[in-house]
Amino acid sequence: MSAISELTSLRRDKSGSSPEDRRMRAKEAGRDNKAGYLFLLPWLVGLVVITIGPLLASLYLSFTDYSLIQAPTWTGLDNYARMLEDPRLHNSLRVTFTYVFVSVPIQLALALAIALLLDRGMRGLPLYRSVFYLPSMLGSSVAIAILWRQMFGTSGLVNQVLALVGVESTTGWISDPDTALWTIVLLHVWTFGSPMIIFLAGLRQIPRMYYEAASVDGAGRWRSFVQITLPLLSPIIFFNLVLQVIGAFQSFTQAFVVSNGTGGPSDSTLFYTLYLYQRGFTDFQMGYASAMAWLLVIIVGVLTALNFFLSRYWVFYDE
Repeated sequence: MSAISELTSLRRDKSGSSPEDRRMRAKEAGRDNKAGYLFLLPWLVGLVVITIGPLLASLYLSFTDYSLIQAPTWTGLDNYARMLEDPRLHNSLRVTFTYVFVSVPIQLALALAIALLLDRGMRGLPLYRSVFYLPSMLGSSVAIAILWRQMFGTSGLVNQVLALVGVESTTGWISDPDTALWTIVLLHVWTFGSPMIIFLAGLRQIPRMYYEAASVDGAGRWRSFVQITLPLLSPIIFFNLVLQVIGAFQSFTQAFVVSNGTGGPSDSTLFYTLYLYQRGFTDFQMGYASAMAWLLVIIVGVLTALNFFLSRYWVFYDE
């Protein structure tokens, strides 16, 4: 028995397991890995077929002249050089940047204000959360965009309400180049529910003891908000900022429906995505549209990287 025990002990490694035990664990791990990959297979197929495949195809098409009818012809950097001389593209960038840099900060500020109000523990909180979140679910839908167009039309609800207080208007808000874009900005601000819910969850994670200590020291609500709430909520603000900026650059439905697909009046609502759609599916210049799509990817990527770089100066992580 002593010889057998000695042989067994020699066959065990430092962890106390024998080669047979290790082989059994390896087989079990292999079976678990196969099961995991099997469950991941639909997602992996979707990633390759729906995401990576079209992504690489659009990259190739961006260097070609492709009309959807004839085979693509390689043109090199012509599409990208052409974008430098396209005034409508430059205008669409101006409109899109104005839309993003105005609507996103206002939306986040409103979402935070509503979240702070709801965080005070009012009665019927679940109902208010649902009511405020509802616009985020409907804001990008065609139905809401049509309703928005009717509201801000010449005989729409907005002009009817203004007429009751003596302000007469013979033109629609969406028909005026000076106000058309701002109606879509207002629509985006109205969909504050999603960031509001995230802000509310973040506010619930801030320990109450910080506010109690600040109150003992004589700090008022504004000082507590600036020195406690904002620093501890800064990771949530950063998260919402990145998501909303990316989403705003992809806005399409609102401008398409409100302007009937034209980007009018006078290209005042010509979002970059709408102009890309016109080039690709109206003018059948799919190669040029693909180059425009990659320019949008670069713009969003640069702004996202810039947000991450700047976050080190204002985002506070409580460790």
